[in-house]
Amino acid sequence: MGPDAIVADYLVVGAGAAGLAFADQILTETTATIALVDRRHSVGGHWNDAYPFVRLHQPSSNYGVNSRPLGYGGKDTSGYNEGLDELASGAEIVSYFEAVLQQQMLPTGRVQFIPMSEYRSTGEIVSLVSGAVRRVKARKIVDATLHSPAISATHKPVYTVAAGMICAPVNDLPRLFRPEGRIVIIGAGKTGMDACLWLLANGAAPQRITWIIPRDSWLFNRANVQTGQDQFINLARLIADEVECIAQASSVDNVFERLEARRAVLRIDPAITPRMHHCATVTEGELAALRSIPHIVRLGRVTAIEAQQIVLEKGTIPTDRDTVHIDCTASAITNAEARPVFAGNQTFLQNLRVCQPIFSAALIAHVEASRTEDAEKNAICVPLPMPGNPVDWLRTMAVELLCRLRWRAIADVAAFMASSRLDSLTPRMANLRSTDSAELAELDRYIRNIKPALMKLKVLLAPA
Repeated sequence: MGPDAIVADYLVVGAGAAGLAFADQILTETTATIALVDRRHSVGGHWNDAYPFVRLHQPSSNYGVNSRPLGYGGKDTSGYNEGLDELASGAEIVSYFEAVLQQQMLPTGRVQFIPMSEYRSTGEIVSLVSGAVRRVKARKIVDATLHSPAISATHKPVYTVAAGMICAPVNDLPRLFRPEGRIVIIGAGKTGMDACLWLLANGAAPQRITWIIPRDSWLFNRANVQTGQDQFINLARLIADEVECIAQASSVDNVFERLEARRAVLRIDPAITPRMHHCATVTEGELAALRSIPHIVRLGRVTAIEAQQIVLEKGTIPTDRDTVHIDCTASAITNAEARPVFAGNQTFLQNLRVCQPIFSAALIAHVEASRTEDAEKNAICVPLPMPGNPVDWLRTMAVELLCRLRWRAIADVAAFMASSRLDSLTPRMANLRSTDSAELAELDRYIRNIKPALMKLKVLLAPA
């Protein structure tokens, strides 16, 4: 081990949101030392490469690291999210994570940050700038990269583009858009929706937009996941509706039809059954705006952009050299093969709650800090895949509902969740006043339906 060796209790590979949430909790609960290594120049992961108008799809108050609030705790006063909890911008999030590093982590003297570097399984860190190689001596290697999303700025489309055609990543949309021109948005996920909403919010005429949607998606109604004790009734009703709708459903599609009837989930076209579910959220205002686009194309994925037409799996639509094509096909959902979270001297950060990687990372850190045996830790931390479709979501719910019951029965885990800023539900449940009869009734309905929901999930998922 040479003089330039990196020595720490934990080497966290990936200094994005999950890696930082893990490191923050370890710093809070232990006296351990941490080395953070990342290929980028700064902490914050993919937020450093995000498109300029990106915002969170969840309240700022439930994002980031446990020890430091994100945002000002207020409501948005304009735009499609008006009246709901603020949604931090990409720039705010990058600044926030930099402050976490510079103002909280580094001053402890227990954290070192190694940017522009890559960890190798041989136990070395290689600088991407100089090529210098440094040995690592760490008690635990924490992999925070398993669910790293694809980056729009560097994503290469799988379809071909003819010479002379304008096709660019969503990051270039503000630069390329012209009021008099036609624009084609390619991609049905959160990024595609964001691109359409940015255009509409900035005055683009809906008829100038063509939106290519290979698959429609079920979308969570963001109004139901607001923070603040006065909003708890909506969240309590949502979790009760989820288990009750599952328990009463006759099919997978019927689960979502029942949830839609209660405005828990939404879809763009009521006549089309969505086959995608990535946990994206939307407001009623955003949904109305998206529905105002008259040219929504549902002919499968794009296979080629030619000089006079866009070729899709199930047909073609016209285009020309003046049309701007914006690629939004980079997937934020990546599913590495599930593995035990704790495996000897390695820890693999994964989702323990559906679509909640940041809360999950902090919970994994708490379990790591409070226990020594991998078997016990893995019994608490059961990894869930990121859902890609409605069946996937039900599969993850089948596991998560059991985990919720298990967590409630473990005193220190329940206490951690009750105090966690990243947990949108448990702290309010813990502080629930006995006089809140409506909220207590919803929680009772939730608890009463968990077992029937688990039994029904076995039936619904059997064909799949």
